[in-house]
Amino acid sequence: MSAAIRIQDVKKRYGSLEALAGVNLEIAAGEFFGLLGPNGAGKTTLISIIAGITRADSGHVAVLGHDVLLDYRSSRRLLGVVPQELVFDPFFTVRETLRIQSGYFGLTHNDEWIDEVMFHLDLTTKANVNMRALSGGMKRRVLVAQALVHKPPVIVLDEPTAGVDVELRQTLWKFIRRLNEEGHTVVLTTHYLEEAQALCQRIAMLKAGRVVALDSTAALLERVSGRQLHLTFSQGHLPADLTTYALEPATAGTARKVALRLYDIANVEMILTRCRNTGAVLEDIELQGADLEDVFVQIMRGAPA
Repeated sequence: MSAAIRIQDVKKRYGSLEALAGVNLEIAAGEFFGLLGPNGAGKTTLISIIAGITRADSGHVAVLGHDVLLDYRSSRRLLGVVPQELVFDPFFTVRETLRIQSGYFGLTHNDEWIDEVMFHLDLTTKANVNMRALSGGMKRRVLVAQALVHKPPVIVLDEPTAGVDVELRQTLWKFIRRLNEEGHTVVLTTHYLEEAQALCQRIAMLKAGRVVALDSTAALLERVSGRQLHLTFSQGHLPADLTTYALEPATAGTARKVALRLYDIANVEMILTRCRNTGAVLEDIELQGADLEDVFVQIMRGAPA
């Protein structure tokens, strides 16, 4: 399968800050790919370089084989980017905004596709409303629509559901899933890790400008996380010698509720026995499977991936 986005040894500094420290990634055509990391990890800088907005200090980036600097016009036409910030022109209606965006790509008489995009993003009733009169969530929908008006084969979503309601998340992901199934490549950055776990086939995690994990979502869940045991105490606390199992060790010995990481299901019996022997009384016990949030926390703390 060909690469939709190829990133080779990309570095970027802002003064003394090293935003990207030699990033290498290859995202396959048709893939739903997650790019995760804490604030300041370099995700938005990398997206800006892919989009041609920011120039890397060194390295190369190509979109479907087109270098983002040497062949900017072609690479930009193949790319649709939803930015994190709410940027809009307050003098136009929603439909006018999308027609103007289409014109940037040389598209005319594009209303049929504009209508379809607005329908799937629940913007039809707002088509003739001025942009400045929209709520924040509606403006976010228009940003998504702008990124899709030229039917780009590669779609990059930078925190597309930040601060929006559940309804938009559902309608947006239904539409984006459909586009992905039709062959569009999707790259997603999000702090909602349950979204990434449900949607992304493969995930890269950035920390301090470096890729610290890269694997399929299933493999990350299998190899890194393990199960979790959630205990609620009605009397007493977790014994001190078991705090090394806790996801939050610093407070585990005094907290009423604790979450423990298990690498072997046989540990459950040992933990419960130790709790009983120290006089602790349990109010509730819950055993959960691995989730991406636990994987993320472990990797950011330095666990190998």
